[in-house]
Amino acid sequence: MLLRDVRAGEMLLLAAALIVAVASVTSVGFFTDRTRLALTLQASQLLGADLVVAADHEVPPAYIEQAQRMGLETAHSAKFPSMVLSNGANLLAEVKAASNEYPLRGELRIADSLSGQDHAARAMPQRGTLWADERLLRRLNLDVGQTLSVGNMQFTIAAVLTQEPDSSTGFINLGPRVLLNESDLSATGLVQPGSRIGYRLLLAGEAAVVAQYRAWVQSRLARGERIEGVRDARPEIRRALERTESYLGLAAVLAAVLAGVAVLFATRRYLQRHLDSCALMRCLGAEHRQVMGLYLSQFLLLGALASALGCVLGYAAQQALTYWLGQWVGADLPPPSMQPALQGFATGLVLLLGFALPPLLALAQVPALRVLRRELGVPHAGSGVAYAVGIALLAALIVWQAGDATLGVYVVTGLAAALLLFGVSAWGVLRMVARGNGTWRFGVANLRRRLFGSVAQIVALALGIMALLTLALVRGDLLATWQTSLPPDAPNVFLINIQPEQVPELRRFFVGQGVVAPEFHAMVRGRLTRINQRSVSAQDYADERAQRLIEREFNLSWAAELQADNRITAGQWWSQAEHGQALLSVETGIAETLGIRLGDTLGYEVAGQTFEAKVASLRKVEWDSFHANFFVLAPPGLLETYPATFITSFHLPAAQAATLNRLVQAYPNVLAIDVAAVMAQVQAMMDQAARAVEFVFLFSLAAGVLVLYAAFAATQQERQYDAAVMRVLGATRRQLMRMQLAEFALLGALSGLLAAFGASVLGWVLARQVLHLPYHFSPMLWWAGIVCGTLGAALAGMTALRALTRVPPLQTLRKLG
Repeated sequence: MLLRDVRAGEMLLLAAALIVAVASVTSVGFFTDRTRLALTLQASQLLGADLVVAADHEVPPAYIEQAQRMGLETAHSAKFPSMVLSNGANLLAEVKAASNEYPLRGELRIADSLSGQDHAARAMPQRGTLWADERLLRRLNLDVGQTLSVGNMQFTIAAVLTQEPDSSTGFINLGPRVLLNESDLSATGLVQPGSRIGYRLLLAGEAAVVAQYRAWVQSRLARGERIEGVRDARPEIRRALERTESYLGLAAVLAAVLAGVAVLFATRRYLQRHLDSCALMRCLGAEHRQVMGLYLSQFLLLGALASALGCVLGYAAQQALTYWLGQWVGADLPPPSMQPALQGFATGLVLLLGFALPPLLALAQVPALRVLRRELGVPHAGSGVAYAVGIALLAALIVWQAGDATLGVYVVTGLAAALLLFGVSAWGVLRMVARGNGTWRFGVANLRRRLFGSVAQIVALALGIMALLTLALVRGDLLATWQTSLPPDAPNVFLINIQPEQVPELRRFFVGQGVVAPEFHAMVRGRLTRINQRSVSAQDYADERAQRLIEREFNLSWAAELQADNRITAGQWWSQAEHGQALLSVETGIAETLGIRLGDTLGYEVAGQTFEAKVASLRKVEWDSFHANFFVLAPPGLLETYPATFITSFHLPAAQAATLNRLVQAYPNVLAIDVAAVMAQVQAMMDQAARAVEFVFLFSLAAGVLVLYAAFAATQQERQYDAAVMRVLGATRRQLMRMQLAEFALLGALSGLLAAFGASVLGWVLARQVLHLPYHFSPMLWWAGIVCGTLGAALAGMTALRALTRVPPLQTLRKLG
């Protein structure tokens, strides 16, 4: 039966729809898998490894031995603050000693002199030598070839250190720094009991092996040990990766929805064309179970073959497009895993069975009497349950394809609500729309005559257009957020340890240098001691990060106005009348980690004194803005009596780099942190993510157009029959074309209108609740939905049915009668 149906063309549309569906899902899956691996690899370069085990003591040998047994690359480093000396001058610097394997990801870059061009380092510093960064050399008036004392050992400065992969994991790492060989560390005599030294074990390897090692070491971490991955290093890296992966997951989910639209129409057409053959088999004695088993086995065989071919085509399309866009993507993408192929194959079978089960049940229930009474239509017994099963399978597929339960649930809920709303709206509009005159009357009459089928077609097209509009809307918000999170004038210099009396002087200094004076923020160091009259300690928390937060001092500050990159998520920001009151605003992330809730009373110890204040609000902070921000804020008038220093951030153009040197010379106590190199790395990663988002959107758009075309082609037989009858009754070719155009235009306009409404609502939910982006209402979305729906439906429908009026009516009636 399968071979006969294929030769007769019966299965071609269904097979084509299924192949396009699987190819669209797998091609997006393959590419998103590759871009996800590439983004993770690029982000790993900011860490110097795929995974880091950090400790305040030497890393246990068992950790290293296990990594070597699992085939992971390893390297070691140790970091600590220390005074360095030269010609009677001294400076507090960050000293790093690393093994010869360092780094495992990214690269070290050095220059042969202060004015020389930097290049990639081929090896670590030789014994007895070190590399120092430009800030240290300029502040101590040194250059390459001179000496620098670190502890008990005198080193020769062999190069200028310009870039370290893991120099972006914290503010203290961005001060003046030196890098020396691990073998020279003991000779410095700086490693003593009580030294503030941190040890790091760097690991790199295949993602699956790294994940296994992380799970192994996680359960064995002792006090003072922690794990750092690319998402643990810096908030802006974590946010960029999470948003990109959420969008790519959304693209795969909506590609599956478009696939379901095509399969739905193809199976509907197959059902209509096989009613007579099923009735004939029933006349010849076939039982319900036999008919069901026959068509089920046929569908399973077709699904397996079409899904396999779709996976191959999806991989080939992804390979071709990746090669074509190789220069645009801007990075060598690693080979994809087999997971997208397995997901694509399973997607094909789930979509086929989910939407084929109701027709199969209907075919099995066709009465033998249909051989004589052709007016007997499609049996509907059990179809409601079957469609419920199909919808449940599709919902499970969407959650699985999303890779994120929250994203999947939001999409499933949104599609279910849209399905109900679109169906009711389409039915109501078609019942109320005026018939009009001429070809418009015939187009409306066609839609009304097949009311249920027209409603189903409008709903399906609206869901498809809504999927594309949602992708376009979220893509725009995502790219706009990235572009505004790191604008060209984003702060690239931080100044810390500013004394209160130096704030007015620094404002005058900036004005004198032609730089806009930045805003200065106070910092009060305080330790959290109580939550709601209950003393807290590290032992109260199982989470390693929570333990570190309790053990360390917080940077507290005060502010009268809420910064633009802060958003209140619970409670209210204080008014001017509340200045001086015991109120606090806490960042949501740290509140979740420490179990702090709105209305709690927090107790802090500052310089031997204690105070308590109530949590008046919780804030969401955009850490990737590179502005100075704080975990805990108070209103003015509460913390001014405690010892405080000030911090600020500002943008310094490259042409005014000498300004920073003059500032450091004028205020030697102020620590200037230049994050331009870090921002360049983060911006490069965000640009790569943006290109991946744009590419996936374009491919999803192309896949959606193909799938929607298949949905239009599924109604070709029914329309051919109607056209033939009207030709017999005297309708001209021009009248038929106008009638079809009016019908498609009305169907597309209504679908586009409903899709625009659904995309606006779903886009708002996804932007605010899943991707955590600001939502911007766009009136153009509604115009785009209506115009694209009308033109797209008319063009696709007329293209799919272009041969409708070219076939003589007698030939059509003999073929379809």
